[in-house]
Amino acid sequence: MKQTQANLPRTSGFASAWQRWRERANGEPALDGLPCIPIAAKQVQALSSPQAFRETLLAHIAQARQRILMATLYLQDDEAGREILSALYAAKNAQPQLEIAVFVDWHRAQRGLIGKTRSAGNAAMYKDMARRLGPGITIYGVPVQRREFMGVMHLKGFIIDDSVLYSGASLNDVYLHRHLRYRLDRYHLIHNRALADSMAALLTGVLRGNPAIHPLDSGKAPKTVTLLGAIVKLRRELAKTRYHFAPGVLKHGEVGITPLLGLGVRDNELNLTILQLIRQAQQRLVLFTPYFNLPGPIRKALDNRIRSGCRVTIVLGDKTANDFYIPPDEPFKTIGALPYLYEANLRRYCKAHQRAIDAGLLNVHLWRDEDNTFHLKGLLVDDDYALLTGNNLNPRAWRLDLENGLVIHDPQKLLLDQHLAELERILAHTRRLDHHQVIDAVESYPDQVQRLLRRLARVRADRLVNQVL
Repeated sequence: MKQTQANLPRTSGFASAWQRWRERANGEPALDGLPCIPIAAKQVQALSSPQAFRETLLAHIAQARQRILMATLYLQDDEAGREILSALYAAKNAQPQLEIAVFVDWHRAQRGLIGKTRSAGNAAMYKDMARRLGPGITIYGVPVQRREFMGVMHLKGFIIDDSVLYSGASLNDVYLHRHLRYRLDRYHLIHNRALADSMAALLTGVLRGNPAIHPLDSGKAPKTVTLLGAIVKLRRELAKTRYHFAPGVLKHGEVGITPLLGLGVRDNELNLTILQLIRQAQQRLVLFTPYFNLPGPIRKALDNRIRSGCRVTIVLGDKTANDFYIPPDEPFKTIGALPYLYEANLRRYCKAHQRAIDAGLLNVHLWRDEDNTFHLKGLLVDDDYALLTGNNLNPRAWRLDLENGLVIHDPQKLLLDQHLAELERILAHTRRLDHHQVIDAVESYPDQVQRLLRRLARVRADRLVNQVL
């Protein structure tokens, strides 16, 4: 199954179709011309919960016969992370011919959790399990930038044989609902060889073997400082890299899926397509984001849709459902101010758009389910387009991180019932904001948060924080 960069599928049909779409997209929206992989609609399934995601992932790992390639921000050293890694080793023992590789962010894997005691991070678990269980599972660290705050490897996707399990979730206890609490994301299972091959080729043909990328499980990982030149070259290469596939024409019973890659602000195909999806919306647009900190181009595109009479729905988590939220009865840490910063952003946005809220053109839904957290991303556009992505739709994702996503074109509306059922499950735990004043004002925040936000605003550093967090 292994492919090198030299033999990645680069069909002239794809290249010409992609160029035609880009030329049209620079003018009027032209998503109908976006090249895609035709896939039988019955091969696309939305999973209903974190438990279903975990069970499906483990079941597919156990049944794998050819390859398991996983891209995720992190594979955590906790009970769920060890369960997944143990399942990979068990699969390798049962099927020695299996190709198994995991790709995680280089920096994130080698540090402890924010606000916790300094540690060797998840890489310590990788090394320990490799020492105890032997070779066969390689975990690669991908350094998208020289420092973590400058950009991370945020690719998503679990390729198992000819299936792709796609979610914005990483792998730890809360994402996989291993105990009482969960972090909600979106989860889709797609059975298609062409899509699986396209996404696998990026991992095995572009990332694996690059001089900047090294295994984290061997105990021989180099120091970051020795990789600085290679990291710069990798970032330049990734900014020009695309998923490659042979595009086709949709037949009865099929949807089209286009895998997209994005890094940086120039020629970012994922960013460009996100804007085209929003701009094309005529009747209904649903946007999911875990952190209300929209990039300027997205904000402008949404404003344009609202003015045009399109019904825009934004679904995001309540500040208490943010993964950085710290309850008032626990010791305050600076990182705990982030949910309040995002809520202040939301209050200003709703105040500026109060007329649209009153008219029903803008519907903002806040998600909250006890002490669980919210991490959904993506778009639903009218009844015929959807975006599955790990992109948080914030300035960091827009400018710094390596992101990917899957655009689903469904002109026959074959997946509409699935999308509506997914949306209904999500909205069941939300409340619609009918006025900006129902959102807590800064004056009601804990004293430490008020002082920090005012200090940031005074030196205009809040804008910088919004760009990098």
